[in-house]
Amino acid sequence: MMMAALVLVGCSKDEYKKDYNPLIDDPKEEQPTKPDEPAAQSGYDEQYRPQIHYTPAKNWINDPNGMVFVDGTYHLFYQYNPQGNVWGNMSWGHATSTDLMHWKEQPVALTRDALGAIFSGSCVIDKNNTSGFGANAMVALYTSAGETGDVAGKQQQSIAYSTDGGKNFTVYSGNPVIKNNDDNLRDPKVFWHEASKKWIMALAKGWKMGIEFYGSTDLKSWQHLSTFFTELKGHPSLQWECPDLLQMGDKWVLLVSVNPGGPLVGSGMMYFTGQFDGTTFTADEREYPLWLDYGMDNYAGVTWSNTGDRRIMIGWMNNWSYSGDVPCSPWRSAMTLPRELKLTQFDGKPLLCSTVVKEIDNISGPWQDIDGAINAPDAYQLRLTIDLDKNSTVTLSNGNDEQFSFEIHTSDRLLVAHRTSVSGNTRFNGTFSIPSMRAPLNTTGNTVTLDIFVDHSSVEIFTADGTMTMTNLVFPQSIYNKVTVNGANNTKKVRAFKSIWK
Repeated sequence: MMMAALVLVGCSKDEYKKDYNPLIDDPKEEQPTKPDEPAAQSGYDEQYRPQIHYTPAKNWINDPNGMVFVDGTYHLFYQYNPQGNVWGNMSWGHATSTDLMHWKEQPVALTRDALGAIFSGSCVIDKNNTSGFGANAMVALYTSAGETGDVAGKQQQSIAYSTDGGKNFTVYSGNPVIKNNDDNLRDPKVFWHEASKKWIMALAKGWKMGIEFYGSTDLKSWQHLSTFFTELKGHPSLQWECPDLLQMGDKWVLLVSVNPGGPLVGSGMMYFTGQFDGTTFTADEREYPLWLDYGMDNYAGVTWSNTGDRRIMIGWMNNWSYSGDVPCSPWRSAMTLPRELKLTQFDGKPLLCSTVVKEIDNISGPWQDIDGAINAPDAYQLRLTIDLDKNSTVTLSNGNDEQFSFEIHTSDRLLVAHRTSVSGNTRFNGTFSIPSMRAPLNTTGNTVTLDIFVDHSSVEIFTADGTMTMTNLVFPQSIYNKVTVNGANNTKKVRAFKSIWK
C-alpha cells in the first residue's frame, strides 16, 4: 500500500504527510469496529465514470485488499478514504459480487485505531479454526500504519476477524501480531501451506527491496522464515509492495508491485517464478524484471483467496505518479477488470499470462462484424485478428478528434502504444502523456489476435491467450467509437457490454 503523491510526482508515502486525528481507542480492548454507512449512490453516469469497472459511489480508493471468496460471494476490500477524494484516513472499503462483474458497495469494514491507519492486507477463511475465532471465521490481516505518538513511523501487522461473513469485524486484542519499528514491512498476503501445515505470510520490505516470509499455525503467533532478495539489472532503486505468492502447477509465482520503477513511469507489477519449500522462495535466474502488464495503470494486483486452483486477480487502475490528479469526481480511481492468471511457457521459459475472466460474458451482447464504427455507448470488447506479414497501426477514435493508437511491429513482435495529448485530457499532470509504451507480443504465429476492452476512461489490451497485457487510463470527452486498422490484412468484430450500474 502506498501513499499518493498529490503534489510531487513519484513521491513515496513518506514524502507526503498530512495530520489526522486517529481514534483514541485502547488497542488492547477487543471491540467490533463501527463501519460507516455506504456512500450515497450517485447516478454512475458522470464524465469518465467507468461502466464495467468497479468504482465506489464517491471518494478515493487505491489498492485492492482482503479479497476472499466464500459462500458464493466475492469480497473485494480496498484502500478507501471515507472522508474525501484524496489519499488519507486509510480504511478498508468493501464491495461484494456474485459474478465478478456487478458489485454492491458495502459499509466500510475497518477503520483506523490507536495503532494507526489501516493499510493493505489480505483475508483468509479459517475453516479449521486454527485461530480460535470460530470455524470458517474470515480473518483479515493488515498493516497498522502508525502516525502519532509512540507508534509514529511504525508499520506493524494486525488482525481482525468476522464471524458473520464479512459484515462486521472484531479487532484482535493482541495486536500487533508482528511488531516492527520502521516503515518498510507491510501488505501481508497470507495463504495456508498444506505441505507444512501452517499459514504463510509474505510481507513487502518497501525501499529495502525484498520480501519477508513468516509462518504461523494460528494466525496470531508468527515466526520469521526467510528473506527473499534479488538483483535486477538496470533497476537499482525500487519500492516493493503488495506481494502475492501463488503455486501454479509445479512452479511458484511471486507477484510484487513496485513504485517507482514500473515499465516506464511510476508504478508497475513484476513477478518472479521459482520454487517455495514452505520456508524459502528461490527464484529462477533472470537479470531483468518480468512485467505482468506493460501499461501504466495496473498496480497492487493480488488474487482472491479460497478459489481453489483458479487464480483470479484484480488491480488498482491508476499510477502513483498522477493518481491524485486524475480528473474524476466524486470518486477517484477504479479497479481493473478481474483477470485469470495462468502460467505457460514461451521461448523455453515460464510466462505468466492474464485474460479477463469468463464471467464478462454475462454482461455482453452478441459478436458483430464491423467495418469501423462501433455502436456501444457503455463499453465494449473489440477483437482484432491481424496478419503479421507487415506492420500495422490501430487507432481508436471519437467524434472529438481524440484518439488512442498503437502499432504492431512484426520484425521484433512488439506492440507500441501512444497515449499523448490527442487521446483526451492529459493536462492534469505532466507525466500522464506517454509517447511510446512497448510490449512484447510473446507470440510465434503468423497472426495475432488482440482483445481490447474499452470503457469511458480506460483501454485494456490483451493478446487472446493473455501472453501480453497493457492497461491504460484515458480521458476522452466521449468513449472511442471508431476503429481503423492500416497495414496488414485483418478482421474486426465487437461486442457491446451493458453497464454494470444499470
